[in-house]
Amino acid sequence: MATYAIGDIQGCFDAFQCLLEQVKFNPESDKLWLAGDLINRGPKSLETLRYCSQHRQHIIAVQGNHDLHFLAVAQGAKTPKRKDTFDEILNASDREDLIDWLSHNPLLHIDHHHKAVMTHAGLPPLWSLETAAALAAEVEQVLRGSDAPAFFDAMYGNDPAGWSQDLEGPTRWRTITNYFTRMRLCDAQGNLDLEFKGLLEDAPTHLYPWFKTPGRLDTGYKILFGHWAALNGHTNDNTIIGLDTGCVWGNKLSAYCLETETWHSCNCSA
Repeated sequence: MATYAIGDIQGCFDAFQCLLEQVKFNPESDKLWLAGDLINRGPKSLETLRYCSQHRQHIIAVQGNHDLHFLAVAQGAKTPKRKDTFDEILNASDREDLIDWLSHNPLLHIDHHHKAVMTHAGLPPLWSLETAAALAAEVEQVLRGSDAPAFFDAMYGNDPAGWSQDLEGPTRWRTITNYFTRMRLCDAQGNLDLEFKGLLEDAPTHLYPWFKTPGRLDTGYKILFGHWAALNGHTNDNTIIGLDTGCVWGNKLSAYCLETETWHSCNCSA
């Protein structure tokens, strides 16, 4: 039995299948952890989502910002953007089943056996694992319940930049979601900068990658994340595993085996 963690597929279905063939993925015994952004920007979002839904018993996928954007559009809370590539899902005969599966994916996955956690963008430096789990569950409940329209209406935006336990309602949900799905850089107090997307060497000097923020709470668990393609998986920390290696931008789709700590990749041309 093997557990493979894979970064942002973003509708690059052919590369996804290439990678599964390379690792000889066996759905009867192996597991896939998918770090969110399953769909959008790539050419085969429908095929990707269908495969994941059909193999749901063997897949754990966390919410990515592109997945949540799709759900907002599907709910009618937002209109599609010019570069979105998920019209086929919206028009599919099985759309409701696909949307239902996607909307029930968590923001945070914790595996105590592997002593590993996975989110789309990382684990906020100012939250303990227990706090992160509680806040993720809070938003997950909203996402699946009657407050979902209010959540999607308020989901877009960069403010507030920092976390406070006193936040309430849609503002609180948006801030939690930004930390889990959009985080890259933080200041020394753990406030988010949601503008910078580039290489670490080009980052403003007063900001830190979230995993090097001063005073970051150490969970004792390995943290797996996607979202930051410019890192190309390089964090210089073997407990912080960057899974997004830029497949949708023509680079690679990568898989990390938790049991062997080995990497596998397929070249991509989205």
